[in-house]
Amino acid sequence: MHYALNFRTFFYSHYFYLGLRFAAGLVGVTLITLQFADLATAMTVCIGALCTALMDMPSPLRHKFNEMSASVLLCSAVTLLISLCAPYHWLLMTMLVAISFGACMMVVYGRKSMPLQLATLFIMTMSMEHSMTVRQSFVHTGLFTLGAVAYLAYAMGISWILRHRIKQQVLAEALFELAAYIDIKADFYDARYNLTEQFNKLIRHQSLLADRQQASRDLILRAHNNAKDAIVVQVHVCMLDLYELILSTHTDYAQLRVHLVDSPVLKTLHDLAYKAARDIESVAYDVTRKKASYPEISYEPELDAIEAELAAIQQRINEGKPQQEALAVLRAQRNKIRAIIKMIGELHQASQKAYDTTPFWADADMGPFLSQQKYEFRMILSHLRWDSPIFRFSLRVAMAISVGLLIGAWLPYAAHSYWIVLTIVIILKPSFSMTKQRRRDRIVGTVIGCFITALILKFLNYPAFILGALVLSTVAMPTFVYLRYRYAAVAVSVMILLQMYLIAPGNENLIMERLIDTIVGAAVATAFSFVLANWEYQSLPRLVRGVLDVNLRYMQASFDLLQGKCKDDFAYRIERKRLMDSLAGLSSALARMLDEPSSKQRAVEDINLFMVQNYLLMAHVAALRAILRRHVKELPAEQLNAMLAESHEQVVQILEHALDPHAAEAREDALMSASTLSAQDAAAAAAALVPWSGWPLVQRRIRLLQADAVKIIVHSEAILRDVT
Repeated sequence: MHYALNFRTFFYSHYFYLGLRFAAGLVGVTLITLQFADLATAMTVCIGALCTALMDMPSPLRHKFNEMSASVLLCSAVTLLISLCAPYHWLLMTMLVAISFGACMMVVYGRKSMPLQLATLFIMTMSMEHSMTVRQSFVHTGLFTLGAVAYLAYAMGISWILRHRIKQQVLAEALFELAAYIDIKADFYDARYNLTEQFNKLIRHQSLLADRQQASRDLILRAHNNAKDAIVVQVHVCMLDLYELILSTHTDYAQLRVHLVDSPVLKTLHDLAYKAARDIESVAYDVTRKKASYPEISYEPELDAIEAELAAIQQRINEGKPQQEALAVLRAQRNKIRAIIKMIGELHQASQKAYDTTPFWADADMGPFLSQQKYEFRMILSHLRWDSPIFRFSLRVAMAISVGLLIGAWLPYAAHSYWIVLTIVIILKPSFSMTKQRRRDRIVGTVIGCFITALILKFLNYPAFILGALVLSTVAMPTFVYLRYRYAAVAVSVMILLQMYLIAPGNENLIMERLIDTIVGAAVATAFSFVLANWEYQSLPRLVRGVLDVNLRYMQASFDLLQGKCKDDFAYRIERKRLMDSLAGLSSALARMLDEPSSKQRAVEDINLFMVQNYLLMAHVAALRAILRRHVKELPAEQLNAMLAESHEQVVQILEHALDPHAAEAREDALMSASTLSAQDAAAAAAALVPWSGWPLVQRRIRLLQADAVKIIVHSEAILRDVT
């Protein structure tokens, strides 16, 4: 369950704050307008505020101002254009289709442009029902713009006042998702769970975790100029370091289960991971409450149990039983878990300290860590081609809206054509998977919302109760729109139907018309989701090569860091973030593909294995870094760097061959050289006679790193072969 759906954390989440801010702004703008004008004028001003409110999301202040200003300008222009065209039916229909196409082309600017697209299409549908003179059109647009600007000023003022609070809430969300990530890892120790399924689940969640961590970076690392900001920066950095330590805990879980299947230590390891997740949640919980966090969980019973098991295994080894592998794996996990517990302690401490300055890299450019906001018109022009998925999506929406308008005009009852069009706009998304999910949520939510509204109007038809339900639904709609859209669909149905009842109480068929129009719009959107469709498998070659390319750069930065060639880990962190983002993109594409018809699914198993192998490469590097940190005083620098240099050359060669699908002969050479590398390492270690306890661990991790890199070649070739 999402953390914000838990009653304990819901009222402290930024989702609930968004709902309150949204409702207070809309109700406030409407009530103030009613003091000076009639209800029709107030509704026009309210709709202007509503369109701008759709862009009111957690963002850096400068980005928020740019995004909301774009909404004010674009939606005002669309309002004026549609109002002027409304008296001429043929011209209105033409403009509706053209604006729909143009609004959908804005998807080229990324996910953050989706609310702007929705706001544009929403006001287009709201404006199409009113036929006005030229003078009335300008007056109507002026009132709309007044409401939009009023909400813009209100939202920027509130966001500036709560700027630190929003950072805390977004950081807490990333911490909650990290705790959920550990919960998934805990089940690796439970033999009831299939390892392959757990890996797939882990990598899927990694996509969500990467998204939350990026949202945290964007807010926290852009502006951190005071002591309060310094605390959230330090907690954020500790969170990222903790994530890398958690990544390094990957081990041979199959061997662990085989060797320790009859031992209670597996449950002990599971319980330790579970406790660590709850400990991180306690930090997130305190961050949302604006207070310092202190450790309340004791790990001593589980750690003592692990030590007892290690002693028992050592005793069996002394008795001549072959338990060396179990001892080595369990001891390594013990060391990593202790490091994680120590880092969680530092996470608590980071929330307690007061800093004079932000404890981050001095004079470092944060640009590579942050999402960049670029809105260049040439990006739209570059996608005006038949093979562009966005161009095809825009055509699909324009055609669907055309059909929706024709059906609305043909229906025998007094249909609200804009309800049909709005349903199409909300359901029809760039991917089949998103369309399928949105259609289900929209229909179910509308049915429930209509049922609730019918009950209110029949049994609780009192002005005070209706106004209370209206305010509650206005809060709920933005609260759940990014959390659970089905709940938002329920709320928006109640809100719209109650508003229309208050404006025109005589329409007894209002609820049934709403249901019919929603079903009609959903049917049209479903039919057109197959027209000019862009199936996810078509993007797989690009995504796979993107992962390989980023992984190659990540390996180069990693080995530079491990060999001490860098003064800090800044470059390593950048490449690690990019690799996580690229894996998250591939994981999201796979999840969407699994929602598509089975005939459009390709290489599912190989993509899963490919992502697992890339994940394992990150895990091996993280483990190597942890080992070298732990034995920093014992490092035989010369021998270690020589081995790392040779390993780096091998891994880079393998990844370069994976990027070139035509290098079959070179691939065989890479496989051969990697298969003999373990013998070379053993010979080098024997010749060096290095008296260092960490040497076998380093050798083992490097052998695993190279073996998993070789598997990447096999799976990437299989994916490309299956797709093409």
